Amino acid sequence: MDASEIRRDINRFRILIIGRANAGKTTILQRVCNTRENPEIYNNAGEKIDPAVLMASRERGVHDIENEMVFRSNPGFVFHDSRGFEAGGQSEFDKVKAFITRRSNERLGLRNRIHVIWYCIPMDEDARSFTEAEVKFFTQCNTGNIAVIVLFTKFDALYDDEFAELISKGASRKDAEVLAPQHAKEAFENGPQLKLLYNRKGNQHPPRCHICLADMDKDDADCGILIECTAKTLDDDTLKQMFISTQRTNVELRMRYAVEM
Repeated sequence: MDASEIRRDINRFRILIIGRANAGKTTILQRVCNTRENPEIYNNAGEKIDPAVLMASRERGVHDIENEMVFRSNPGFVFHDSRGFEAGGQSEFDKVKAFITRRSNERLGLRNRIHVIWYCIPMDEDARSFTEAEVKFFTQCNTGNIAVIVLFTKFDALYDDEFAELISKGASRKDAEVLAPQHAKEAFENGPQLKLLYNRKGNQHPPRCHICLADMDKDDADCGILIECTAKTLDDDTLKQMFISTQRTNVELRMRYAVEM
């Protein structure tokens, strides 16, 4: 089945994005869809929702995970946002679990199922530790065959700590600026967050993989690592081909997989 046949049968690639408020979710989606515009929102009947109505609902604390977020720059992607889940309330958690269970059911048909989950955890918080909601998700939420990728967002917030450490050890400011990103990555890979995330004794449903995203708010931000990681994580060749053909930010990836597949 070629890309055009897959696109006709599946229509769109569907992603659930989860994370706290201010985790940088919208910025990441804009980078993936190569736009600065806000998405258009549709209800599950395919009807566009007026932004004023949507804002009023948010102010009342009402959010529907079934709503679809679509960017005009790339309508091949459909995003569902779990906004409100980060508060840790049991009712919101139950809604997310029910949504994932419903949208992972094979009888639903591939075009309507969730194809991948991006879970965003920001690194600019003071504690930089997992919230109750995040712990609950990875210990209690069975995502079935849906691949989960953890996105450690705003990772550049860790560079300042390493920069200060390098300066204290005698490095010049120029050298410290160059070395800080790599030192931050190395320290993080050996830190408590990943040990907890992949601890199968206490963590029943660990993610398939994780990535660290830095400086996504900059004009030259590159989301290539997210695109690459997602493509590699997808086990189903049909979904993999659909994802690769839908994304438009990594032409090299499309050409490479076109040869391999």
